[in-house]
Amino acid sequence: MNNPYLPQVAKIIDVKDEAPGERPIKTFKVVLENGNSLNHRPGQCAIIGILGIGESMISIASSPTRKDCLEFSVMRLGTVTSALHECEPGDTISLRGPYGNGFPLDDWKGKNIVTIGGGIGQAPLRPIVQSILDNRSDFGDLTVIYGARSSHDLCFKDELLALEKDGPASVHLSIDAEEPGWNKFVGFVPNNLLEIKPSPENCIAITCGPVVMIKYVIKNLLELGFTDAQIFTTMENRMKCGIGKCGRCNVGHLYICKDGPVFSYDTLKDLPEF
Repeated sequence: MNNPYLPQVAKIIDVKDEAPGERPIKTFKVVLENGNSLNHRPGQCAIIGILGIGESMISIASSPTRKDCLEFSVMRLGTVTSALHECEPGDTISLRGPYGNGFPLDDWKGKNIVTIGGGIGQAPLRPIVQSILDNRSDFGDLTVIYGARSSHDLCFKDELLALEKDGPASVHLSIDAEEPGWNKFVGFVPNNLLEIKPSPENCIAITCGPVVMIKYVIKNLLELGFTDAQIFTTMENRMKCGIGKCGRCNVGHLYICKDGPVFSYDTLKDLPEF
């Protein structure tokens, strides 16, 4: 079993531009040295390190059912992520992890699943979608609701459009403001959720994105009849050390890196900062 506190060497084998602009997003495919596996679960995170630069906690954007590589979708925001955006296939990085808990997919078998994402928040939801697609008979209906500021800011757009076309899931994409040629929903993700009106019967809803989006998504899910225990989210943006020592991710009586980053709303609703 891997020690999650010790770094492993990983090689970048592919880099894909997901979104351009002032806050660009790239998806990095990496493989661990000597064919090792991170043994992660959907919803968990890893610490990416670049020698001489530093480390950053990043959600894992691929399912453990896809064993050929690990994927990380990273927005360029700070020193480490900026350095990572300069990396090319063949470059090496370090990985530590996995950290935190994961989504309880085994408990969700037989249920309908709705994922609701915004912007880079689709990255930690993607492993759920991939896991369900790779074990399709274990789950009910799969609905993917996802939006971004513009069509250029949508992550994984090609694969989501292909998923919509092929039919194993119901996909609903949106952008915040009108664009020439865009014929899908225009408006914010919580509003699109109310348009779609997924049924809460035998259903689990998982949301991730900007904090304000999450709050309105949860509000609208409750209006649609979902219970607190049927709603899940992830708070990995608060994590840093991964072992509950630095205190950065402390919220109320919880440490996000140890008790999360995945939580049901019935756990989160009474926390002082949520």
